[in-house]
Amino acid sequence: MNTDSIQQAPDQVAVAAIVDIRHISAEQLAQLGMQQIAYVKPVVVNGTSAFAIHAADGTPMAIAGDRDVAMAAIRQHEMVAAQVH
Repeated sequence: MNTDSIQQAPDQVAVAAIVDIRHISAEQLAQLGMQQIAYVKPVVVNGTSAFAIHAADGTPMAIAGDRDVAMAAIRQHEMVAAQVH
């Protein structure tokens, strides 16, 4: 019998683990929202002012010449811009 073709009943499907948010690691905290949150930061590129778009963990994603264009790019990619001070 080919066990690869056996399907599990719905009540036997694995359930996602429940995590107590009070006990997550710093790394897990940094990953929260990384795919949905971005921030814009003013930068200078080759002597020209621009705006860098970064993921929640600080990973650079893009450069825009105008803040409004950077914000529009974030929204266009179904992300939310976080306010950073």
